[in-house]
Amino acid sequence: MTDISTTPRPQTHGQFLVAALYHFASFPRFAEFRAPLQAVCDENGVKGTLLLAHEGINGTIAGTDAGIAAVLAFLRAQPELAALEHKESRASSMPFLRMKVRLKKEIVTMGVENIDPNKIVGTYVDPKDWNALISDPDTIVIDTRNDYETAIGIFKGAVDPQTKTFREFPDWVRNHTGLHNKPKIAMYCTGGIRCEKATAFMKEQGFDDVYHLKGGILKYLEEVPQEESLWEGACFVFDERVSVTHGLKEGEHTLCHACRQPLTPADLASPHHEEGVSCIHCYEIRTDEDRERYRQRQKQIELAKKRGERHLGS
Repeated sequence: MTDISTTPRPQTHGQFLVAALYHFASFPRFAEFRAPLQAVCDENGVKGTLLLAHEGINGTIAGTDAGIAAVLAFLRAQPELAALEHKESRASSMPFLRMKVRLKKEIVTMGVENIDPNKIVGTYVDPKDWNALISDPDTIVIDTRNDYETAIGIFKGAVDPQTKTFREFPDWVRNHTGLHNKPKIAMYCTGGIRCEKATAFMKEQGFDDVYHLKGGILKYLEEVPQEESLWEGACFVFDERVSVTHGLKEGEHTLCHACRQPLTPADLASPHHEEGVSCIHCYEIRTDEDRERYRQRQKQIELAKKRGERHLGS
């Protein structure tokens, strides 16, 4: 069991501790676990999203160090989740609006029946060994994330499937015959969960030498010095920080609240950018009616800010 009090902390500053976690396990009582878990999070002032399913738990939470420690201790006290691991970073402000514990069919939705990483999975590769693997000319490197995530950062030389959702990944694999051209396949994702399930799928499809980055991009950015890094850009994260960089420092990206696409400082200078209403990515695909609706929502957000409140639609 990991002791949060002795786990090395990333060297970043911020009042709030952010814990990204997942664990694949047979968890038939997941539905009855929802209410107790919600209660523990609320009692400790922890916010974020946790997904529960028959196959385990997945999510990201934030709070004080003591609050996060209490929730993690509660989770690891469950026999099914005793081996749960987590990754830490910090945030200068609370990156979530509320605490949500949701019941799902899958903790990461691939949409393929009977894929179980507890039964078959690829070979884990520690961050310190990742560079050697992906630099090997016999290796194909695959990013298992979605297109809006890969748009702001990717490993050097990686294949980008340009999927909109993880559900599209299995068909991409089936239709991408070039994956058989090299003997090794190395896969990665944000925190490890998607590529863990993806490697299980690849093994089921008959690929033998399949590897994945243990702890995902987040662990790599935490442990590998920037001067040795093969990571290019920033890593998208699913909270109000939007992105993190080497050392898990908060990135410079913001989020378009109309289309949820990450925006660079250059994107903010576009004439199509209007905060909360439109951006360079969605201006051409939204109607004037859409933008007017978003504009009214943005007004409510700004009014809430003036009152010292936080609008739930922000």
